[in-house]
Amino acid sequence: MQTGITQAPFGQLPDGRAITQFTLTNARGMVAKVIDYGGVITELHAPDRDGNLADVVLGFDTLEPYTADSPYFGALIGRFGNRIGQGRFTLDGQSYQLPVNNGRNHLHGGPDGFDRVKWEATVDGANLRLSYRSPDGEMGYPGNLDATVVYTLTDDDELVVSFHAVTDKATPVNLTQHSYFNLAGDGDILGHVLTIDADAFVAIDAGSIPTGELTPVTGTPFDFRMPRPIGERIGQPDKQLRHGGGYDHNFALNKPPGKAMTRAARVCEPVSGRVLELWTEEPGVQFYSGNFLDGSLAGKGRTYQHRSGFCLEPQHFPDSPNQPHFPNAILRPGQVYQTESRFRFLVEPDA
Repeated sequence: MQTGITQAPFGQLPDGRAITQFTLTNARGMVAKVIDYGGVITELHAPDRDGNLADVVLGFDTLEPYTADSPYFGALIGRFGNRIGQGRFTLDGQSYQLPVNNGRNHLHGGPDGFDRVKWEATVDGANLRLSYRSPDGEMGYPGNLDATVVYTLTDDDELVVSFHAVTDKATPVNLTQHSYFNLAGDGDILGHVLTIDADAFVAIDAGSIPTGELTPVTGTPFDFRMPRPIGERIGQPDKQLRHGGGYDHNFALNKPPGKAMTRAARVCEPVSGRVLELWTEEPGVQFYSGNFLDGSLAGKGRTYQHRSGFCLEPQHFPDSPNQPHFPNAILRPGQVYQTESRFRFLVEPDA
């Protein structure tokens, strides 16, 4: 078995630029595949309790669907992950209008966000480094932003995602990774058992924009402080579930002061025994239960039906530029945006 990073062609963009797929393999046989278009994780093969590998992320076999209507499968998200209400914000007295691509709102950096650009890739040992300069005014954002993302697959079965960015003008920055997971490798995710280390979540309106409130999870379908199946309460008559079409909410993580690396969430798929833990320095995590998947997309031998994947997106809070009491998401010249998240794969023994 070859460990380290290898590369192979993965198609061409319409303008002729070649896209490369990088395969990261660790000493235990776990495999992650990443392309330099959108920094997309196209495959992630993790072992079950018997040592059998399965691809546990949703995605496609070829480049074309990623450039078409992919719902951010596996992609890097920027400049701003999640929604900004009406695509508007005011910064240092100046108003900015971003393109809207989610009803009346701006989502995941706009229609041509970081998920739809070619990143410059370099390999440094076990590290895949992706870099992109977002020019001043791109998708309406101020300032030239130089972003770097490093993927590392460790021999402890952790996929580490490290983000770094600097700017020459104050700008909102909220970078994240948007893989859809299915730890069984197929079927729906309603039987996956979820824990989220959060006492509160960000309430949203009917357009999925934060109301500004942090709502305690106690007594709600959003209480995942103890392990609960994702599907156990997803159909309850709850206003927040109606607004999101299921779970599509940012959880305010229980964290000590500062930028500590803490566990945000744990998901177990009982049949295979596969476990995913998300550890992050971010203050929040968006839990999304695949509500808008409808069977119209297919790839890698699967059809992506309703709720056939879930997302755990480590991030700052949605609409932060318009919510001054949320954690600050403005990067200024001279500052360094630096954050790391770890997707840790484990197995539970058979009960």
